[in-house]
Amino acid sequence: MTDKYQIFLVSDSTGETLDRIFLSLQSQFPNFNYSKKAFVFTRTEQQIDKIIKECLGSDNPIILFTIVETRLAKYISEETQHKKVPCFGVLGNLIISFSKLLNQRAMLKPSAQHVLDEEYYKRIEAIQFTMSHDDGKKAEDINKTDIVLLGISRTGKTPTSMYLANRGYKTMNIPLVMEQEIPEQLKKREFKKCVVGLYADPERLSDIRKNRVSMMQETKLKSYTDLQSIKKEIDESKKLFKKYNWPTIDITRKSIEETAASIIRIYDINKTK
Repeated sequence: MTDKYQIFLVSDSTGETLDRIFLSLQSQFPNFNYSKKAFVFTRTEQQIDKIIKECLGSDNPIILFTIVETRLAKYISEETQHKKVPCFGVLGNLIISFSKLLNQRAMLKPSAQHVLDEEYYKRIEAIQFTMSHDDGKKAEDINKTDIVLLGISRTGKTPTSMYLANRGYKTMNIPLVMEQEIPEQLKKREFKKCVVGLYADPERLSDIRKNRVSMMQETKLKSYTDLQSIKKEIDESKKLFKKYNWPTIDITRKSIEETAASIIRIYDINKTK
């Protein structure tokens, strides 16, 4: 039986960076059996002492940490080494290497990435815009958007839009419904915003829609889950995308993050035209 590890994620900030790094790390080990616990805003030796004490009471503990303050980072490294607890600093060596390369002293300030600067307010504005323009709402604002996503039902338009908004892109998503026209502005040649069409495998979409209908306890949506109807919807959407020469993404085997990364690449290319 594979040993189970207790992962302790220790951060001097919100823990978001460390959580993402650990997610990337664990995805490389399919047989990695673990449970994890996060400790955020860890900024004193007393907090670290409590965490190490908890580690010592656990089976197979491993500590990963992102602490930028040198003294505290050194403290957790020395204490865990003394107590023989595996412990890995995620950012320390990278910050030191960058400091040498840039010939600049790092600020070593916790939560420096969360400063309320122009980029922060840009993200907030993008989130507010995207939320109020979800599912085809306020289509008259289409010239104010950065990105327009088109696709039939359950092609991941809303979650992808929100992810893009969190990256600072004002995103409008518009559902393609049979016999329903798209906004006229999209059809105009002079419309230069980034437009991306999303589609998926018909069988996969059918399964997703069936689960959705089951959750809604709806019994009068046969055409919504019918495979042949879905194939027709997808074919019609692809014809539309081709007609207006819009780039497309097959989201069948893509995560939201992967789809968003592809859209951002398209957006960057579109900006240079």
